[in-house]
Amino acid sequence: MSDSVTTEQEDSGGWGALDSLPGDPMMWVLIVSELLVFGAFFLSFAVSRVMEPDSFAQSQSLLDGVLGGINTIVLITSGFLCALALLALEGGKVAKTRMLLSAAIILGGIFCCIKILEYVDKYEQGIGVETNSFFTLFFLMTGFHFMHVLFGMVLLGIGIWRPRHATIETVCAFWHMVDLIWVLLYPLVYLAR
Repeated sequence: MSDSVTTEQEDSGGWGALDSLPGDPMMWVLIVSELLVFGAFFLSFAVSRVMEPDSFAQSQSLLDGVLGGINTIVLITSGFLCALALLALEGGKVAKTRMLLSAAIILGGIFCCIKILEYVDKYEQGIGVETNSFFTLFFLMTGFHFMHVLFGMVLLGIGIWRPRHATIETVCAFWHMVDLIWVLLYPLVYLAR
């Protein structure tokens, strides 16, 4: 692996407004499409909550808000490490960039472990995707987000492997989207009454 820093932006072929965004414009197309999917989930959750307030309140009380809060801190910290990794790369510190991205991946792994513990706990209580509308949406939204965390960890690994400016910007943009979704999902699903 080379420790040289590549800061040149690759020609994106004229993406208009997307050209001014950091990283690869195609990643921004993916990010916007994923935000729309999560937006539809959030809307479905809000409408279902209005239609079944008692069931949602009872089901929500079975969630562990502390674990969700810990996962929020874990993901926000990992996003901060990604931002620091980009700054380190811009300063020519490739080894530090790799270290920071590695730490972000470890935090992503911690998030996944906590989420798996939560899923196992629900399973042991006899709660699954078909229990009721709340848990159908809970498992769909958090499971879809979980898959994004795993994909984001792979992307961060690519950033470690190829620490180029455009690559790091692109993978960090995706990781920040993963953070943002969780920051919206956590209060909606775990806290809002």
